[in-house]
Amino acid sequence: MHSIIETKRLWIREIEPEDIDCLLQIYNHPENMVFIPNSNFKWTETSLKEKYHKINQDYINGFGVFLVQLKDSDTVIGEAGLFNSFENTKHLELGYIVDHKFWRNGYGSEICKALINYGFQQLKLDKLTARMFKENLASIKLSEYCGMKLVESKSPKNDVEFYEYEISDNN
Repeated sequence: MHSIIETKRLWIREIEPEDIDCLLQIYNHPENMVFIPNSNFKWTETSLKEKYHKINQDYINGFGVFLVQLKDSDTVIGEAGLFNSFENTKHLELGYIVDHKFWRNGYGSEICKALINYGFQQLKLDKLTARMFKENLASIKLSEYCGMKLVESKSPKNDVEFYEYEISDNN
């Protein structure tokens, strides 16, 4: 196990092939995917492996999608990541999926604070952005709690409004 980040209660580490089954269960539960773009909850082992293979080629640069597991039990509770959505390795996007069974336990704030700290301290980023649907009140509150500021409200072609929150190295 190659741990990228350790928090008080969590390991945040690179995804290994043996992790796919646990993540597949999370991805295939509709409640977990309700605020994820396209809300796909019909993943196969092959499609999930392909997704991670494409994204995690950035592990060499210190970012990508990481597994989140509880330290005390090794239970997988989700994924979290820093994505190169802006084609700028100094400005990454922060995102996460936590299994609904673990919501409202403070894991989201622990994950986000750890990724923000990792991004600025280890990766020397200039800026981090988080995007969420307007209806995702928990992620909005979490972004604000972690020091991010609302910078933009957008409504893409499908008329689903979303917000962009940012935090920069000089915040």
